[in-house]
Amino acid sequence: MPATFQEASARLRRIKRLAWLVDAAFVIPGTRFRFGLNSLIGLAPGAGDAVLGLISLYIVYEAAELGVPRPLVLQMLGNVVLEVVGGSIPVLGDLFDVVLKANMRNIRILEAHLRATGQA
Repeated sequence: MPATFQEASARLRRIKRLAWLVDAAFVIPGTRFRFGLNSLIGLAPGAGDAVLGLISLYIVYEAAELGVPRPLVLQMLGNVVLEVVGGSIPVLGDLFDVVLKANMRNIRILEAHLRATGQA
């Protein structure tokens, strides 16, 4: 059964907040440079990247539940794979995560789809 508008809106708000926390919650004072909890979680070798990958997959799952078509879901999964693989490189991977911000990219894909279909 499709989600009601209120349920879909609540789901979107929840995953947008999660993506923001993971990718962009903090700013370095005096700059436009943003980073999120991924910079801290990713410091744990292996396990941190696995946890971040699961969080990212949850966001993609929620997007699929909101009706994002398969090609866009695959694009979103590609962003996650790129972030997990790139993020697993010691030291450089942490910088990679900060720059890529796969979750925020995926939220933009989701929002663009919802706007194009008149759901947002």
